[in-house]
Amino acid sequence: MASHHKLVFTGLLISISMQWTLSISEEELHASYWNNKARQALHTALNVQPNIHQAKNIILFLGDGMGVPTVTAARILKGQLAGESGEETSLVMDTFPHLALSKTYTVDQQMPDSAGTATAFLCGVKANYGTLGVTAATPRGNCRAVYGNEVTSVLNRAKKAGKSVGIVTTTRVQHASPSANYAHSADRNWYSDSDLTPEAIQNGCRDIAYQLVHNIEIDVILGGGRQYMFSNTTQDPEYPTYTGDRDDGQNLVAEWLKNKKNAKYVWNKAEFDAINPANTDFLIGLFEPKDCRYELERHASMDPSLTEMMEKAIKILSKNPKGFYLFVEDTGRIDHGHHGGRAKKALYETVEFDRAIGRAAELTSELDTLSVVTADHSHVFTVGGYSARGNSVLGVSRVLADDQKHFTTAVYGNGPGYREGTRPDVNETISSTNEYRQQAPVPLDSETHSIEDVAIFAKGPMSHLFHGVQEQNYIAHVIAYAACLEPYENCDLPPPDRAGSIHPSLLLLLMSLLLLSLCSV
Repeated sequence: MASHHKLVFTGLLISISMQWTLSISEEELHASYWNNKARQALHTALNVQPNIHQAKNIILFLGDGMGVPTVTAARILKGQLAGESGEETSLVMDTFPHLALSKTYTVDQQMPDSAGTATAFLCGVKANYGTLGVTAATPRGNCRAVYGNEVTSVLNRAKKAGKSVGIVTTTRVQHASPSANYAHSADRNWYSDSDLTPEAIQNGCRDIAYQLVHNIEIDVILGGGRQYMFSNTTQDPEYPTYTGDRDDGQNLVAEWLKNKKNAKYVWNKAEFDAINPANTDFLIGLFEPKDCRYELERHASMDPSLTEMMEKAIKILSKNPKGFYLFVEDTGRIDHGHHGGRAKKALYETVEFDRAIGRAAELTSELDTLSVVTADHSHVFTVGGYSARGNSVLGVSRVLADDQKHFTTAVYGNGPGYREGTRPDVNETISSTNEYRQQAPVPLDSETHSIEDVAIFAKGPMSHLFHGVQEQNYIAHVIAYAACLEPYENCDLPPPDRAGSIHPSLLLLLMSLLLLSLCSV
């Protein structure tokens, strides 16, 4: 037995050695490379200064289901898609100077869901699993218990303060994470009036789509969820066999457009591209009946990407001199990919999510815009095994398991990847396909959320307040304080830095030109 393990270990070393010579650059073999890299990081850290000004703008990026293992795997995938080894790559969110951990449990459950967590990080109050915009005094499904237990989101408070507000998501706009911005519901699944229970109807509760239109005026709404806005006799414009979902016969898009100037509704990419932000003040775009397609499957000619939706939203909202609040979510489809046991779909979503974060940085200034990236919860997903540098994040380990078969480095703790009987062998050709389900030891039709903490990445005004390990509802309080929103209207922060109207890269260019002009005198 000992000789067998020695042989396996020797094979492991040979395998790693061969891959190592292929993936490692010459400069990484020398101490000077790592010492210089660390000195640069130390210099950056020593020069981080807290921005104690008030935030004019707020962008909250929410990666639904984006746990730390997902961030790590997406970082490697991003690098490998660019032809690099991957491990040394940085996501845009990695470059944010301030970092914290968020405890994600709900009041009644150790393992959270997207509704209870969204109520925490958007409204500042922890709630029960499956409930939206209400305190934990509201049990799930109890409509009557909603009344008097409503809580207010930072979107609502930002609008009250005169800012423009928007929601961008790759899920349906009535889904749990975005809807906590505007809805109060005892059940996250009450998307349409046809979903309401008899008790909810009897006690006068409204569905989430109705609340989207009537609770608060949202300037930009982009995502999926068409079917909940139209009657069950209205044919979908893209899919002739589909109809709306509403029993009450209402056209909620028409209701939303009422009494608004410079307001538009779009449902496809051509209409979306035709929107000019300069003469558009209100925009609702609903690109699928339910959730938007995965980035891997998106019809680029029909549906805009998350980055494109976010860019259009910022350009419309930023016309307001008082600033804006924007909620940007791609976590919905990250989450759905994980639930399906399909790591490739989840990770490609995360890479697109990070691309949107990078584009937002180009469109705003860190001097006056607080940007926060976080997740609502994690998943029982991890990346491990004996893998050489540069191994495909969607590939297999470089050694065999004890059953003498390959195994993927990306795995799930439970879910639909379970197979009865003998475990099948796998290779990278199989494991890198779009529909491949990573193996799991526990059979479930849907992989579960995790209980672990998630990361908070932050930059901009008052972002240094994100530190340590915090309860998830702390996020909403920092955002409200940074922007001097209720209940922190008297936060006594200096107004946004006047230089905030100039992008840092432009400011650097102007300074360079000034120095050149002085040198030429």
